Amino acid sequence: MKPVVLFAVLAFGIVAAGCFSESANGQKSAPPVQNAPVAQGRRPVLVELFTSEGCSSCPPADRALKFLAEQQPVQGAEIVPLAFHVDYWDNQGWKDQFSSAAYTKRKELYVEQFGLDSSYTPEMVVDGESQFIGSDTGKAVKEIGKALERQKSLVTLSTNGNKVDISVKDLPQHSNATLFLAIVEKYATSAVERGENAGSTLQHAAIVRELKPAGLVGSDQPSATFSLDVDVDPTLKPDNIRLVAFVQENNSRRIIAVSSGL
Repeated sequence: MKPVVLFAVLAFGIVAAGCFSESANGQKSAPPVQNAPVAQGRRPVLVELFTSEGCSSCPPADRALKFLAEQQPVQGAEIVPLAFHVDYWDNQGWKDQFSSAAYTKRKELYVEQFGLDSSYTPEMVVDGESQFIGSDTGKAVKEIGKALERQKSLVTLSTNGNKVDISVKDLPQHSNATLFLAIVEKYATSAVERGENAGSTLQHAAIVRELKPAGLVGSDQPSATFSLDVDVDPTLKPDNIRLVAFVQENNSRRIIAVSSGL
């Protein structure tokens, strides 16, 4: 998987890798950028979709995630979407350009957590605590509403050049957890030539291009701060990248903090 362009840097029009250095061509680094506050009264809820371009049942789920992201239909919720393209459909006649074995592994952890007999796509997971068929928008709305009743903290992101600073505070009581940073391509279109979706043009939203573990959050830590560098992929469009950070318990898979994105 190629490294992904840092959204905040691109937002300032810096498209060449050399521009990330303060001394490069005499240019100073861009001023820090912070994520915009969540809309008043709305709480972030993480919605993950496990999907594949090789699965004929997945395009309706892709459309469902896009609807949730754009329409934000649940009062009080700031729906934060992430689409993970699994790779186990890649041997069925069409290789999904966005697929990753790491995302298949992430899905397998949910299979174990929820006690499922086997893995399936499309699958949607809300805040790591409920799962269902990814095209079931009604179920999604119901589970997102229920997620608002659970205590969760907000993650704050800020960027300076290719450096990302992440902080989280006032975490609910939790077991050992990991803070993740997702590099997301907001929209993409694919013309599928083979496999179950042959001849279809698929519309994707919130595609996770890279998922980076930023650090561990111990059970005795009510707050944490992390810094990490994000590499540059100059092939991605500057205005089509988003950063999302979240904290997830290692064993229960419960999401205990999430950013609204940057």
